[in-house]
Amino acid sequence: MIVLLSFAILAGAGTALSPCVLPVLPALLSAGGVGGRRRPLGIVLGLSVTFTVTIVGIANVVDGVGLGSDPLRDVAIVVLLAFGVALLLPGLAARLEAPLSRLARFGPRSTGDGFASGLLVGGALGFVYTPCASPILAAVISVSAASGRTITIALAYAAGSAIVLLALTLGGRRLFDRVRRAGRGPTLQRALGAIMILTAVAILANLDVNFDQFVAQHIPDVNLTASLECSKTVTERLSQITGRHARFAPANGSSACGGSASAVHTASANASQATLLADASALPRLGPAPEFTETQRWFNTGVGGHSNRPLSLRSLRGHVVLVDFWTYTCINCIRTLPYLKAWDTAYRRDGLTIVGVETPEFAFEHDASNVANAIQQFGLRYPVVQDNRMGTWNAYGNEYWPADYLIDASGQVRYAAFGEGDYDKTETAIRALLAEAGAPVGGKGHPQGVIVPSPQATPETYLGTARAQGWIDGPKAGSHDYGPPPNGRLAVNDFAFSGTWNISEQPALAQSSAHPPGIDVEFQAKDVYLVLSSPGERPLPVQVLLDGRPISARDAGADVHGGVLTVRRQRLYSLVSLARGERHRLSLRFSPGISGYAFTFG
Repeated sequence: MIVLLSFAILAGAGTALSPCVLPVLPALLSAGGVGGRRRPLGIVLGLSVTFTVTIVGIANVVDGVGLGSDPLRDVAIVVLLAFGVALLLPGLAARLEAPLSRLARFGPRSTGDGFASGLLVGGALGFVYTPCASPILAAVISVSAASGRTITIALAYAAGSAIVLLALTLGGRRLFDRVRRAGRGPTLQRALGAIMILTAVAILANLDVNFDQFVAQHIPDVNLTASLECSKTVTERLSQITGRHARFAPANGSSACGGSASAVHTASANASQATLLADASALPRLGPAPEFTETQRWFNTGVGGHSNRPLSLRSLRGHVVLVDFWTYTCINCIRTLPYLKAWDTAYRRDGLTIVGVETPEFAFEHDASNVANAIQQFGLRYPVVQDNRMGTWNAYGNEYWPADYLIDASGQVRYAAFGEGDYDKTETAIRALLAEAGAPVGGKGHPQGVIVPSPQATPETYLGTARAQGWIDGPKAGSHDYGPPPNGRLAVNDFAFSGTWNISEQPALAQSSAHPPGIDVEFQAKDVYLVLSSPGERPLPVQVLLDGRPISARDAGADVHGGVLTVRRQRLYSLVSLARGERHRLSLRFSPGISGYAFTFG
């Protein structure tokens, strides 16, 4: 534990120097550059405290009192605006500092002022401080329940960041002191106030989030301590913290560790065999691929794709095999299918075999007939196998839907990719391994019907008690009357039940009551999906309202007609399909007997 704590301090210090902290750095330096000499310490301490509390589970606390994540950012925006205005208006600054001075007794006992107001500004910045993702930080966040060990690691990480941020703040303060000695103090104060106001406006417009996404996508090796955090010592201890052991992936699947994808560049459609062979030589051998284990029914195997002959990796030796873990109600999985289908069409004749391993997330996904219907609905022609007992999933040490493992002709795993994206790199790896196996690879695949998700979308949530997030009241186990639909405005990403629902760990069953069973959600997304089922596949209607009115044909998802969704089979239903990501209120009114499982957004 001591070793991991030491690495956590170094990782926190390293990420505090990364480009991802630039959105809060102007406000940090501006706030620390004025006021008493204890203000920088107050700012850094306040930031560290709120940042630590945030990463060890404040989301659960906030959800429990019926708030979404936006109020935390709103607090930061209000505080930054107030202090920016205070710097522009010195008289207001004095009145603001007076009531906060009582908090100064909790700080250092030396003379000086500004510690209390520094705590307030730093505490607000802690809610929007987002250092670049790292394996240690990801490990702490990924543990759903805070424990003594995760809190200790989070504190060590925050302490490392605090040391660097304090040094930056004090350095900036020295520079500003020179400006003040030159007689430009009032001008400097007004400029710093303007910077804080502009920072608040930028956060309000989500520019900080957009910047972090740009950094993650376009700046390589942005995590300065990635090599340290990806060392064997750290990854082994992180596995002890998270309880997960990924067999073919960096710690927690973090892209910061730059797995096999980092060795792949995107090859052009007319890349030569020599280029592809060079790409293949850069792919590491991650280990022997595990056999398909404890599987059930096979689909699309044998001549014509109609028999159910089981496949084995031994029988596929000499082929390049792409093992795709998916489930047919997972929207992230569904969005990868156009690429898988295109690769199957383009490279099957060259020796590529794609095997979809359908590992269920919900109980009804164990049903072979439901899987068969999904295969037909999505037009899949490559082999698919049921993994109801998660035998193959566990053999690979897999943790994600979707996840792809690329196996060369000799049976070695050479590439792993988790989640959506990196399609060009995955296709380049496929072509490289086919060339290595001796196939004369032609042009690239041409995906059709690609779904592009909104860059900022409401996070997924579940209707059952096991993994529900964002619900204002509940969900509560058993049968419960949630009353009428909410009248007031919901915060973005808020969900609310109405009417009577019988809720268990996975499904929520709509029941007859005085108020029609319903769900209201304030979402930010382009597309909205919901997993639903009907008893005995009996057609039952769901009324779909957008902003209080029956949804129009222009905005309706593919499964909604005339403002009504008809639920039959157990599957993912498309409710809303907008031209772009927008904020709206979605209201659903269910017929009794319908079961709901999970919302996803894109």
